[in-house]
Amino acid sequence: MTAFDKAFEVTVSLYGGSSNHAADRGGATNYGITEAVARENGYTGAMGDLPLEKAKEIYQRRYWSPLRLDGVAGASEPIALKLFDIAVNMGGGTAAQFLQRVLNVLNRQQADYPDMTVDGAIGPKTVSAFTTFMTKRTAEGEMAVLKALTSLQGARYIELAENREQNEAFVFGWLVNRV
Repeated sequence: MTAFDKAFEVTVSLYGGSSNHAADRGGATNYGITEAVARENGYTGAMGDLPLEKAKEIYQRRYWSPLRLDGVAGASEPIALKLFDIAVNMGGGTAAQFLQRVLNVLNRQQADYPDMTVDGAIGPKTVSAFTTFMTKRTAEGEMAVLKALTSLQGARYIELAENREQNEAFVFGWLVNRV
């Protein structure tokens, strides 16, 4: 089973089937895929009928591949899975920014690798910095990055609920299931 397959299974188990919660800006969803995202990816049917394989294709094309998570998974599968979860729930740019911010503050004042621009895109420099980090910091470093990403994710959920009262309908579940 590939890292993407694992990430997809976890995501589908968290989101379950179709939903259309009144407070959800995404509207009708299935397997966590919003109707807008499904349409952008060529799906024209009812959201409740979205095939699981189409959802998997969308997740790979929209979140996993653009974030170069195969490269991240080569150094740490748990971090690739965490970034995928953040991307699905908060957007790929947010997941990338979180990783870039964390790597910038953990590079020992650029002794291990140079600071990178926090641009919200995981490119070759980000993957290289992450691989270098994991080589130098190993399991303890992996735990530090996971904790930092989880902390940023939790703080963002609080901000979302503070800035939009309707998000209070979701924040408890977000914190229980993802942080």
